Parts: sequence; C-alpha cells; structure tokens
Amino acid sequence: MKKTVLSVLAGIATGAVLGILFAPDKGSKTRKKIKDKSVKAKESLKEEFDNFLDTVSKKYESAVDKGEEILEKGKKEVKDTVNSKL
Repeated sequence: MKKTVLSVLAGIATGAVLGILFAPDKGSKTRKKIKDKSVKAKESLKEEFDNFLDTVSKKYESAVDKGEEILEKGKKEVKDTVNSKL
C-alpha cells in the first residue's frame, strides 16, 4: 500500500511539473509555479507518511497488547495447572 500511495503522489507531482514546464509562461512564473507545486506535494507526502506511521503504530500497539493478554492467560493457565497437581 505504501508503494502505491508514493507512486500515485509521484505521478501527480510529475504531471504537475510537466504541465507547468510546457505551459506558455515567463520563466519566473514557471519557477514560482514549480516551487508552489513542490511545496504542496511535499506537504501532501508528509501527511500521507504521517498517516502511514500512525497506522503502523496503532497496529504495533494492538499486537503488543494482544501479546501481553496471551502471556497473562498462559501464566494463569500454568499456575492453575501447577496448583491443581499439588
């Protein structure tokens, strides 16, 4: 999924830059447009990456919580088994 998002964003940025480069404008206007589009693309990419990190962090925390639950359940079962044998 990460590669797909990055590919789409790269394609959009490339298309925007090519569109600006081939537009009939003065060089200074073209450079300003490229700069503005680059800033927007950078912000968009950062936002997507932050969302990706949030998702990964949540999944990691969930996995840790589930692992702790399983560990506690296993400890209790071992303790109960040992106590029942005594």
